[in-house]
Amino acid sequence: MSAALEKYCGSVFWNASYLQRPDPDLPLCVERTVLVWLPLAFLWLCAPWHFSSFCKKSAKAPASRLYICKQIVSGLLLLTAIAELALTLGEDYGPSSDSSAQKHPAVLYTNPVLFAVSWIVVMLCQESMRRRVKSVDSGSLFLFWLLQVVCAVFQFQTLLREALGQDEVSDVPRFCLFYISYGLQLIALVLSAIADVSPEVKRLSQKNPEAKATFLSRITFNWFNSMVFKGYKKPLVQEDMWDLNEKDSTHVICEEFEDIMAKELKKARSALQKKRNKRKTTDDRQNGLAKGVSQDVLVMEETGKKKDKKKAKKDSESEYPQSWLIATIAKTFKGVLIESAFFKLIQDLLAFASPQLLKLMISFTQDKSSYAWTGYMYAVLLLVVAFFQSVILQQYFNRCFILGMKVRTAIMAAVYKKALVVSNDSRKESTAGEIVNLMSADAQRFNDVTNFIHLLWSCPLQIALSIAFLWIELGPSVLAGLLVMVLMVPINGWLANKSRGFQVQNMKFKDSRMKIVNDILNGIKILKYYAWESSFESQVQEIREKELKVMRKYVYLSSVSIFIFSCAPAIVSLATFAVFVAVDSDNVLDAGKAFTSISLFNILRFPLAMLPQLISSMVQTNVSKKRLEKFLSGSDVDTTVIKHDDSNSAAVSINDGTFTWERDTEPVLKHVSLDVHPGHLVAVVGAVGSGKTSLISSLLGELHCLKGHININGSMAYVPQQAWIQNATLRDNILFGSKLDEERYLSAVDACALGPDLDLLPGRDQTEIGEKGINLSGGQKQRVSLARAVYSSADIYLLDDPLSAVDSHVGKHLFERVIGPKGLLKNKTRILVTHGISFLPYVDEIVVLVNGVVSEVGSYDALRANKGAFYEFLEIYGKEENNKADAKKAAAQEAAYEEIDTLPEVLEPQADGSPEDIVSSTLKRENSLRSSQRHSRQNGSVRVRKNSSVRSKKDSGDKKGQRLIEKEAMETGRVKFSVYLQYLRSMGWCYVSLSFVFYFIQNVAVIGQNLWLSEWTNDAEKYFNETYPNHIRDMRIGVFGGLGLAQGFLVFLGTILLADGSISASRTLHTNLLSNILRVPMVFFDTTPSGRVVNRFAKDIFTVDEMIPMSFRSWILCLLGVLGTLFVICLATPIFTAVVVPMAVVYYFVQRFYVATSRQLRRLDSVSRSPIYSHFGETVSGISVIRAYGHEQRFLKRNEDTIDQNLKSVYPWIVSNRWLAMRLESLGNLVVFFSALFAVISRDSLNSGLVGLSISYALNVTQTLNWLVRMTSELETNIVAVERVNEYTEIKNEAPWVTSNRPPDDWPSAGNIRFENYKVRYRPELELILHGITCDIESTEKIGIVGRTGAGKSSLTNCLFRIIEASEGRIIIDGVDISTLGLHDLRSRLTIIPQDPVLFSGTLRMNLDPFQKFSDEEIWNVLELAHLKDYVRGLPTGLEHEVSEGGENLSLGQRQLLCLARALLRKSRILILDEATAAVDLETDDLIQTTIRREFSHCTVLTIAHRLNTILDSSRVMVLDSGKIVEFDSPSELLNKHGHFYAMAKDAGIRSEEHMYSSL
Repeated sequence: MSAALEKYCGSVFWNASYLQRPDPDLPLCVERTVLVWLPLAFLWLCAPWHFSSFCKKSAKAPASRLYICKQIVSGLLLLTAIAELALTLGEDYGPSSDSSAQKHPAVLYTNPVLFAVSWIVVMLCQESMRRRVKSVDSGSLFLFWLLQVVCAVFQFQTLLREALGQDEVSDVPRFCLFYISYGLQLIALVLSAIADVSPEVKRLSQKNPEAKATFLSRITFNWFNSMVFKGYKKPLVQEDMWDLNEKDSTHVICEEFEDIMAKELKKARSALQKKRNKRKTTDDRQNGLAKGVSQDVLVMEETGKKKDKKKAKKDSESEYPQSWLIATIAKTFKGVLIESAFFKLIQDLLAFASPQLLKLMISFTQDKSSYAWTGYMYAVLLLVVAFFQSVILQQYFNRCFILGMKVRTAIMAAVYKKALVVSNDSRKESTAGEIVNLMSADAQRFNDVTNFIHLLWSCPLQIALSIAFLWIELGPSVLAGLLVMVLMVPINGWLANKSRGFQVQNMKFKDSRMKIVNDILNGIKILKYYAWESSFESQVQEIREKELKVMRKYVYLSSVSIFIFSCAPAIVSLATFAVFVAVDSDNVLDAGKAFTSISLFNILRFPLAMLPQLISSMVQTNVSKKRLEKFLSGSDVDTTVIKHDDSNSAAVSINDGTFTWERDTEPVLKHVSLDVHPGHLVAVVGAVGSGKTSLISSLLGELHCLKGHININGSMAYVPQQAWIQNATLRDNILFGSKLDEERYLSAVDACALGPDLDLLPGRDQTEIGEKGINLSGGQKQRVSLARAVYSSADIYLLDDPLSAVDSHVGKHLFERVIGPKGLLKNKTRILVTHGISFLPYVDEIVVLVNGVVSEVGSYDALRANKGAFYEFLEIYGKEENNKADAKKAAAQEAAYEEIDTLPEVLEPQADGSPEDIVSSTLKRENSLRSSQRHSRQNGSVRVRKNSSVRSKKDSGDKKGQRLIEKEAMETGRVKFSVYLQYLRSMGWCYVSLSFVFYFIQNVAVIGQNLWLSEWTNDAEKYFNETYPNHIRDMRIGVFGGLGLAQGFLVFLGTILLADGSISASRTLHTNLLSNILRVPMVFFDTTPSGRVVNRFAKDIFTVDEMIPMSFRSWILCLLGVLGTLFVICLATPIFTAVVVPMAVVYYFVQRFYVATSRQLRRLDSVSRSPIYSHFGETVSGISVIRAYGHEQRFLKRNEDTIDQNLKSVYPWIVSNRWLAMRLESLGNLVVFFSALFAVISRDSLNSGLVGLSISYALNVTQTLNWLVRMTSELETNIVAVERVNEYTEIKNEAPWVTSNRPPDDWPSAGNIRFENYKVRYRPELELILHGITCDIESTEKIGIVGRTGAGKSSLTNCLFRIIEASEGRIIIDGVDISTLGLHDLRSRLTIIPQDPVLFSGTLRMNLDPFQKFSDEEIWNVLELAHLKDYVRGLPTGLEHEVSEGGENLSLGQRQLLCLARALLRKSRILILDEATAAVDLETDDLIQTTIRREFSHCTVLTIAHRLNTILDSSRVMVLDSGKIVEFDSPSELLNKHGHFYAMAKDAGIRSEEHMYSSL
């Protein structure tokens, strides 16, 4: 081979002597062959990919100046190649040539030809780039030019040397041509690095700079600089985020994913069907055999049954298509997967180059005769390898993280899409919460696993390579170290298992603590009324102490695993080296062996630590995979049930339909046949559970059709029984995605009686409605829902009992103006489910349902005459309605004086109007939802806002309070240093300083151990060719091992101290937060959503408990690690200190820039993530409405947009991490380079041990630097939790609970109350709500307080309890000014029975007597008076009966009676009764009224009345209007007066005095 090449070149191909001199060179032949062919081969390999674009027909970008320059340079190069070929030909065969002279070698012919062809290829490649409109440069061409320039450098210097050596140029033309061509190649290299931006790309790059990033910019992430600078100058906001690349947008990702998913699911379904058929045939066979089985088998059957049960369970679990999700993900993202796998493979191989170079470097320092240039070459090679490794690693990570992001996006969008079409069967299997979990937790799990999926094959590869290289170094003694590593795995596994147990325990305590905190926040008003805060505080503290106890155990256990982890490297190297030197006396540990082995062990640590983690996360992901597969493969709603056949004259027709909610259940509707003609109003009536809602649902296609069919002509609108309200403005709720038509909109609003409500809302119809319509009353929600239907102007209206949630007169108004024969919808087809008998005479047709069968259809009169089911229905409900007339009127009274001009029920939280037992079963299902709404409403998050704007009637310009709840302050910028100090202070300075000292000494021990090792390796030179003394060997091993163990113990002690400190910090912060939250004034809870407060107790306290201590510890260890490394390198080569300072400055700036940007991107990510889940939760709860209106596509689009908003901050966050890593690794690579370079420079004064030590340290520094920035950033992100907790510990408190001025023990003994010019406002900036109230209430008087909504009735009671403080005037009770007392002294002497019966989770006894002041006997007595004794006796645990959250496991009546029992137990002289509206059935109401009259006859009683007939027996009635007393006298006097009270009484149907006296 060599001879052939020599003939080809005409000179020597290889001679080792060229390198064995101080100024080495390469033979000319090598430079003209190998170094020419290398870059050209690369070009020719890449060319086909470029040429592929010629095959596609695509638009060409216009020829830019840059393109023309590139082509000109390539053209000139072509000319130089032709000139060179011509020169050779001329010299050999030209007229002046000497025919006898020797011809030129072949190389001078082939090279110009090769170059000429290659330059033509380059020109074609550049042309092909024009056809790729969106590309700005070619990476492969850039790499080709770079290779070409680097390879030609050798010939460049050879020719120069030759010319300088001979003082003349032997071959002038070739010399000139070479340098001209080299200059042109340099120009080409520069041009290829510049972006060629087409107009199309320019447009894109304004919204996303990545579009115009060149190859160099992409591999170094330079295009991201502008975002980093912006983030450093000012906190980033959502508007600063760039547009996504098209390929990363949700829409594109989903389209591809959905297509592949459909194919994979089809395969999986057919596989499942085959499996079922197979099972069926085997079952049939077994049944055939079983017929002839003898009696003996019966004994065996018992055992078989148990197995069958297990098998049945397993079968039911696998009764859905399985194992298709992973395949779908792999096929969708195969491109990225293959690319990242390729990068990972190269990176893994490169990782092993550094230890080998280190070994060469050490042997270079040992061998003083070797030439200096070899040392410099190794140093440069170390830098180059490290640089390549960094670039490739970052590209790999970037692809993996983006892959994770895409997988999460695809899963989230698929789950959302599925939720829109899922059938009732599948929907029943997973609750809304579980589906949201699929979107959040399970999708996130897939995201996390895909980030590291390649480690599955990469870890074993790394382990195998490490062992192979170690074996080469140390032979079989490697196995000793390996054995230690393998033994660590089960120990760590056991520890992890144990700590998981502790974590589960911890979660239980957390849950129970959060349950009580939730209770406290939901019932905070009751706690304040009853002065029960301290009891609940101690309950929470008790659980918190248990939680901290478990946490301490958990932290101690993790200290043990940290101890093992920090001892591991020392023990592994100790075992290996000890065995190595002990096995054979000839084995001497030299620097090359020791430090190469240590850097290999360092590589080995990572895969060994990662594999167990990866496997456990794979197991968790498998659970998620099953859940997702089950949900995504569930059955869809059957859209074929409903036909749209125009030939049918009826608007809606059902033909012999039998329907069921789920496939295998009893039908809810049987043999239903029904025709509804266009323009008719049809009422559907029937008892509770007769199938009215089911009938509506079947028309919507929500039910399974067992037989028959439905035909519907026209579009549909649907008003559900439970109004579904979106978290959007009121207007958007009504428009529901349609365009605004002002006239139609106003008529819908007017007809649905929403006009007056708009006047009360701060931003009129632009007011934001909270989640689930939290700031609207039940009636208002229902009217908005109806207005939405009216506005949609559909052909057919399905109205599922929309009038039950509104007061009777409002119902009447809605029927007249909207639904009835003269309403807005008079020409539309309407199907109305109703319980309102008064409407039935006005409908065209009535359908009577009995147990799911249509029993009668006909007009009102015809059905009455029939005396069938309808007649019975009228009898039952007619009587009930008469009995409840009072109740209805009372509910109506809340909206006093209004006939048609309804006054909205906004201000007082009001229970929805309909009588409880008429509410259909659906409401029962939704009960828990309503109670949670009721709590939130009762927290009055509404009240403050309204009072602030009741007066801004029509002025929509006054936007103050238009937002119900102000946005939560998102911290921006750097966290103040004082926050860190505060955390350290709450840890205790003693703990902090001691643990730091221990960590510091541990670091010193690490350095000591490594210096000892470098001394040990120098023995190899000292005892060269001598036997190694045993006592020295043993001493070396002993000290080395001792220092290793010392590190472990020091870290262990430091960690334990830090753990104790962090637990004391957790305790302090939580205690301060809790005690302050219980002491803040009520107004805080009115304006702050309870979610925010819960968040402080849940998320932020979790961060303080678990995240901060961890990141704080890692931060200290990283910092000390980096300082230790720099110290060792400076120790070895003191000259290195000159480089440290500039590098530290660069490092500081990079870190500051990054942290500012990354922190804000993280915040934006979490802020933009919650709308995804809330929009999803909203969609799931309103699914039937969305389907009814046919708005699925709009909601899908909205979901895609919401996810895209989130991705806009996730994508830059991923890139920001790569941007940082790239810069830090470059710094680390420079550290390696300089440590190697200085080692070469001062090799005469250095021993090989120190060189090995300093370079092996430097190789590790990159990772530590990276971690240090990460940890700084994480610590700063997490410490925000301390800031947030502090924010709530500094809120101004209400007055002290107890003051030095204590009232007498029997106060108030008489119960006289006097108001003196009493004025009050909710907040300083708002107007007065009570304007100078002055009145005297005598002992034992019974006072009724009435007034319209917003008159100030509730405010008056709040003032007695000082929930709101006076702004002027005072209240005197039995001669004591209440403002001078402590709040607990005051509140514990008054009693209130609140409107909403609030109970706390805990025992019945705790709900009655949280301080355990009373004996059991006293409690049983009050239960008897409250008519609950028999019920409680009947409970298995009696007084210890557990009440569930919000008292859900007791009926409403029982809850109200319990509140009465509370009041009876307190025996105070003043009772305030905030009377419950229609929430209680009449019987309970009667019991309560009688008991109060009898038991509180000796007390002063103030009753806030919602039903006038309950206060007609009062001594006096106080009528309030706009915060003033307008009338105050006995009821009889007031009725004669014909004033405000008379008007209210008239409206409630109490017309004459006779009526009044008869009720007394």
